[in-house]
Amino acid sequence: MTPKRSIIPVFVPHLGCPNNCVFCNQRRIAGQTKPACAESVRLALDGSYGKLPEGVKAQLAYYGGSFTAIPEQLQNELLDAAQPYLREGAVDSLRLSTRPDAIDAQTLDRLKEYGVKTIELGAQSMCDEVLKQSGRGHTAEQTEKAARLVRAAGFELILQMMTGLPGDSLERSIETAERIIALKPDGVRIYPTVIIEDTPLCELWRRGEYAEHTVEQAVEYCAELLPRFERARIPIIRLGLNPSDELSCGGAVGGAYHPALGELVRSRVLYKRARELLEDMRGSERVLLFVHPSQISMMVGQHRENIERLQSELGIKQIKIHAGDVPKGALRAAED
Repeated sequence: MTPKRSIIPVFVPHLGCPNNCVFCNQRRIAGQTKPACAESVRLALDGSYGKLPEGVKAQLAYYGGSFTAIPEQLQNELLDAAQPYLREGAVDSLRLSTRPDAIDAQTLDRLKEYGVKTIELGAQSMCDEVLKQSGRGHTAEQTEKAARLVRAAGFELILQMMTGLPGDSLERSIETAERIIALKPDGVRIYPTVIIEDTPLCELWRRGEYAEHTVEQAVEYCAELLPRFERARIPIIRLGLNPSDELSCGGAVGGAYHPALGELVRSRVLYKRARELLEDMRGSERVLLFVHPSQISMMVGQHRENIERLQSELGIKQIKIHAGDVPKGALRAAED
């Protein structure tokens, strides 16, 4: 069993990013504007000291910017600040987020010397047209090259993708997922596009040049993607932007922002599986549907949406949900 790990975040907002991606406003996403420095690393680590449960490993994570694109002197300053904590065992490793076009073999050698274990690459899309319209400044081929370098150097690889970017479609999102799966990452993050105030995307949207990626669209897209990653045994470690006061109180002006987006997606996946499973029970009087005990409410859906929809679409008079001896995500049905 993989040991539990606690993440201690240090945000590096917008530092090093050579492009102005249309969707990005790191200040509002991270909820801060102060640049990271050695002192902020020390404060984050000192603030977590003694708070972790016994047996839980800690990993310091440099989030928010394109870490390996910032000046090397500042990279080293931030990494150096963590070294005493690594030596003392207060943290067991480091992780960072960066761009695919800011990775090379020499950089990876240096990061390994500093104790970096995990590298997250912002792929966002594996369709060059979507990357171009989104102002990413790199290609899908560069993502593939960087991912292979990271894996070959022995790092854990996390890939980030987005749905609903300019030029994106369900088919292109599925293509992105399949190409990411082929790179065999250790995990993925899926971020459906949110329209954030003070971004080029927000201006495009207000001019009518971009149609927002709604919560419903994001749920439908991600419900198609999630089973693909599950079949490939690639964990989804985040689905949707992390809720924050900044986003909830006006920073997110449109798009697929929902504090429980992951729950909505997993509920939709269960609905789709139940729809397929119950197809042969059309017109039944009563059906019992067994799910993992932890997923009863997820199967029922918000405001009983899934049950009422299944009953209406399949002409089943009553569907009752019960806890059953089934794995998470699996279903079993029987007529009552």
